[in-house]
Amino acid sequence: MTLKELELFYALSENQNVSDVAKEKGLSQSAVSLAIKSLEKDLGEKLFDRIGKKLILNERGRIFKEKTFNHFLALTDFQKFFKKEKISGNLKIMTSKTIGTFIIPQIIFDFLEKYSFVNIYKETQNSKNIIKNIIEGKIDIGFIETEIEHENIIKEKIGEDELIVVSAEKYEKEVFIDNIKNKKWILREQGSGTREIFLKTLGKYNNLNIFMEFSGFIEIKSLLKNKDTLTCISKYAVINELKEKKLFEVKLKNFKFKRNFYLIYNKNKYKTKLFNEFYNFIKKEINCIALNI
Repeated sequence: MTLKELELFYALSENQNVSDVAKEKGLSQSAVSLAIKSLEKDLGEKLFDRIGKKLILNERGRIFKEKTFNHFLALTDFQKFFKKEKISGNLKIMTSKTIGTFIIPQIIFDFLEKYSFVNIYKETQNSKNIIKNIIEGKIDIGFIETEIEHENIIKEKIGEDELIVVSAEKYEKEVFIDNIKNKKWILREQGSGTREIFLKTLGKYNNLNIFMEFSGFIEIKSLLKNKDTLTCISKYAVINELKEKKLFEVKLKNFKFKRNFYLIYNKNKYKTKLFNEFYNFIKKEINCIALNI
């Protein structure tokens, strides 16, 4: 059954004259009659008694109207709402640690202030889990910091990041990685984009003394107060500590750790107006944040 069939059914329940209803709805009498016959066929029940030129609700028609009319009104209200409020709905997103902790929260807040009829459900995971959820169609959008090529994933670059080596100890000069590889390295867990890019960039020099692993930035930064400890971390994650001179960047000779921020989604995902608006908003706001780093 269709909303149009239901609309005509309720109209005829109030005005039994088919020609009057047809004129009111801008339809032919035959179109109205065919719509009612189609509805009755779907239900397997006659809803009207045909008396002369009038259609009178029978006992089955009366119970059908009683049980469905409020739902019909709710559906038509939502139909009007979606026509009026194009930017509305629920988004399910997953973000990697860096993006989810230091970049996305304020952007989501600003977006929700702009669009009152939107809900965004955010979960923080490592890049490996985000990619898995995108492939399985469990979330709408993922934000990752690792490279990915998959036949079912669309990847859009939305920003850039710089990974830096930091320590509570100040190194006055650039150092070779060989000179510090045996110190206590506190790194992100397996599956994190930060760890993957750092070790991949080091290549044959990645045989570090990985002393501890953590998923959280707070734990990693707090442990750097211990002697001979270092980490590789996003500059976004330590910008305040660098300004306050609580942590110091350790410049490495011959190595720069750059990475891209990516928005990913399943290639079969239908891009709604909400999706496109959020995507464009994200790109604009991330660029603004990057200019202030």
